Amino acid sequence: MGFLDNSGDIILDAVLTDLGRKRLAEGNFQITKFALGDDEIDYGLYDKNHPSGSAYYDLSILQTPVLEAFTNNMSSMKSRLISYTSNDLLYLPIIQLNETMAPLDSVSNAYIIAVDLETANALTSNGTLSIATNTGYFNGNEINGGGWVIADQGLDTTELTPRDQVNPLLLETQYFVQFDNRFGTVAGRDFDLMTPVTVDDDNIATYIITLDGEGGNSVSQIGVDGESSIQGPRGTRVGLAIKSSIELQTSTFLFNQLGSPGSVDLTGPETIAAADYKFIDTTLRISGVTTGYTLDVPIRLVKKM
Repeated sequence: MGFLDNSGDIILDAVLTDLGRKRLAEGNFQITKFALGDDEIDYGLYDKNHPSGSAYYDLSILQTPVLEAFTNNMSSMKSRLISYTSNDLLYLPIIQLNETMAPLDSVSNAYIIAVDLETANALTSNGTLSIATNTGYFNGNEINGGGWVIADQGLDTTELTPRDQVNPLLLETQYFVQFDNRFGTVAGRDFDLMTPVTVDDDNIATYIITLDGEGGNSVSQIGVDGESSIQGPRGTRVGLAIKSSIELQTSTFLFNQLGSPGSVDLTGPETIAAADYKFIDTTLRISGVTTGYTLDVPIRLVKKM
């Protein structure tokens, strides 16, 4: 991945995914949908006080280097451009982690998932971890042992109160969830494992979860008086667990190929010295279907060696 010099005019930079190249080789390639994004743009560069006049207000933005096109769908299009029919929207919703109910591990700034029974017992109380005592360690060996990723959607502003309502046009009732299929399976808040709708050529599994529908009660309406990371009007909440894959539980292959040696001691009921474990850093991606807003949740998979 790199940046393209945009001091002139870049008309289009595009690449085909592995699937696109496959279909091109088969002679049945056809573009049916596309999406636009502005991940690399900083709109704070807009300068309405530029001494050369209005033609230069957005010059710095127009000349910002743009990301080179690349095929990994987990590394692109976090901020998709969308259109709204309403022209009186003063605030747009976001999706953010609820760290009051489910805080990140303070050292790694990620959720630490123990992938097998030995690791889980060392880091949690007999493999059990309730949300009330959640310190960022999850049991990926037995997901009903506790530990959820919790993300809230809504308008994060103090200009409106939690008792105000999110515009129905902006309310997320359905989400895309993506996770590397080699590392595990996503489960809902009832701890039932979900079935992905697709697994792409990069081993990224995509799940669809819906309010009062698919996803095992993973999407719910946020109560007005409950704990939330959203300061203003509240929309919906996503709660997910991750069940580590059989390969991570029974083998060290992926940790040897993709992992890193421990850098700090991990302390639970037992202490796992840095020299005695390996970890793999990855992300759990949660995207709203309505707004396209995307949240990447840092995940650290840990195995005692």
